Amino acid sequence: MDPVERLYLDAMMEDPAVPAHSLRPQLLAGARARRRPAAPTAGWAQPYAARVAAMDALLASAVDDDWSRVIVEGWTLQELVAHLAAKDGLVAASVGAPVLGPPIEAADSLGRTHDVQAYERARSPEQTRRDWRAQADALCRHLAELPPATPATLDGMEIAVRDHILARGLETWIHTADAARTARVRLPDPLPEHIHPTADLCARLLPWTMLLSGLDGSGRTLLLTLTGPGGGEWRVALGVEDAGPGEPDAHITADVVAFCFLLGGRGDPADFPADLEGDLSLARDVLTTAPALSGP
Repeated sequence: MDPVERLYLDAMMEDPAVPAHSLRPQLLAGARARRRPAAPTAGWAQPYAARVAAMDALLASAVDDDWSRVIVEGWTLQELVAHLAAKDGLVAASVGAPVLGPPIEAADSLGRTHDVQAYERARSPEQTRRDWRAQADALCRHLAELPPATPATLDGMEIAVRDHILARGLETWIHTADAARTARVRLPDPLPEHIHPTADLCARLLPWTMLLSGLDGSGRTLLLTLTGPGGGEWRVALGVEDAGPGEPDAHITADVVAFCFLLGGRGDPADFPADLEGDLSLARDVLTTAPALSGP
């Protein structure tokens, strides 16, 4: 087993056998000494807490060159962590949890990201990592006493805080994968019991991704089968005001992790690996519009 994978699993509170060999022993020894398990929180927020712990475990092995390397969106690793802190902080502010970093002036994700990145560029990467983790942990502790249906707002979208937190978990997962890919390390997927609610969120977002893309799926139903650990089957009414699903007009079968990443803006819908049945045009429309809510 790759030692960074072991580190990641440690963060997930797994206990596989100690690896016989280490690619970066001197760094990983220090990383294990500094890593922290997922923060205690509500059961419905554990997928997010676990993604935070996994990202933090990966960051613990970063050296100076890693922090200055461009990861995604033209952002260095330090700027990427600042972006995660910015969006976590906006959700925290929405539900009355503590907010770290500069005072909130811009209440939208991109504006807040710009402000937090500017603030963090004057600080060390380790300070950025520490405060991002402290922000996430404070949010997790606040969520422990919060009903999952509590309204929360991010970028003008008011929905249950549970769904915002699942979305934060998905974005943290995706950006952990971005950073790991740049560092050329392989990390395992989240636990199946964390993947499943994330996939459920992705399925429930499909009517909105279609509508945001200018397509109205009213009166149409999709049967979505997601395979692999954490997968499942969903009947999705594709109109945002539909009373409920009917008989499926189209059927999409795909890998659950790949589908979550498609919703998160990773992968090309045009060549997304999936089996399509029924109304193929509708099925392709669903896949084409799936990333519509993704952003930096």
